Amino acid sequence: MKADRYRFDGSHPCDLRALPCDGKQDDLDKEKILAKTARNLEEMAALQDALYADGREGLIFVLQALDAAGKDSTIKHVMGGLNPQGVRVTSFKQPNSEELSHDFLWRVHKALPSRGSIAIFNRSYYEDVLVVQVHDLQKTYKMPPRTQEGSKKEFFQKRYRQIRHYEQYLYDNGYRIVKIFLHVSKEEQKKRFLQRIDNPAKNWKFSLSDVKERAHFAEYLDTFQEVIDATATPESPWYALPADQKWYTRYLVSEIVVDSLRQCCHQYPRLREDALAELKDCRTQLEAED
Repeated sequence: MKADRYRFDGSHPCDLRALPCDGKQDDLDKEKILAKTARNLEEMAALQDALYADGREGLIFVLQALDAAGKDSTIKHVMGGLNPQGVRVTSFKQPNSEELSHDFLWRVHKALPSRGSIAIFNRSYYEDVLVVQVHDLQKTYKMPPRTQEGSKKEFFQKRYRQIRHYEQYLYDNGYRIVKIFLHVSKEEQKKRFLQRIDNPAKNWKFSLSDVKERAHFAEYLDTFQEVIDATATPESPWYALPADQKWYTRYLVSEIVVDSLRQCCHQYPRLREDALAELKDCRTQLEAED
């Protein structure tokens, strides 16, 4: 699986600046990649159907990225191949006053899927160790002094530990979490921002805050790298995928989704002997109808 090159499970450090933002190093044939993506989407649909019928395990995909990396289009073009009845997409925006009055995992825990279903998090609780850390927003929290004791580094080291424990708790309760970082280059981000400015149909996607956040590009990259290293585990791995070529990114994501579904419980329930006998009786009755 090509995506394995970009997988981090805590066994080795992540160096985002050493990782490519495009697929040029992967010797790509675009037509073959598109064909493989289509096949993956078909397998995804079949595996999801079995996952839902099995009902023993839930699957959570976390998508994180810098602005204009393609999270929305990835969800549309890859996850759109799944049955919407068994998928819940949640986009986590800036927390409101009610959410800020609770612990940082509260709003996320409410969005968990039932076992047998899939959740897709467009941003997530990781914002609370990314944007919060970059902009020192933890200083604005209405929390007791004891929670702010120590250095900034110590504060976020605690959060990393809380996230690892939370993800282990979910894994121990029948959920698999797969975390994907879409690794877009600063040059490609600029190109996509300009497209949003020049295309009236994309103006709504752009705001002045995007340019302000771009000024922190290098700081975000360093923070993402630290977060990946601190929270990647074999049970809840990270993938830092090249995002400059959307068609290749979508292929890699489809690989990851298929691989994750294969690892889940996805067997159709087997009926008891008495239930099978009832099915035979029903067949007899139906065939006897005029």
